[in-house]
Amino acid sequence: MNIIKARFDGQVFVPEGPVDLPVGHVLEIPINSAIEKSNGDRPLAELLNLLNQMPANKDWPEDGAAQHDHYLYGTPKSS
Repeated sequence: MNIIKARFDGQVFVPEGPVDLPVGHVLEIPINSAIEKSNGDRPLAELLNLLNQMPANKDWPEDGAAQHDHYLYGTPKSS
């Protein structure tokens, strides 16, 4: 399958580069926008959505973020 990038000028699709096809060749063009529109300009909302899809780890300590040095490097817990 070949991929040809094209722009729509309001009436026709204009290829962004040379195309090696015979004149009159009929194509089917699936429309996949190059710009993702999942959550628009809200990347943190998309990240939170992905995080919520991950399973919880019951073995993870409740204070893991606050005491990360302790759990990663073995330093004494801070108060």
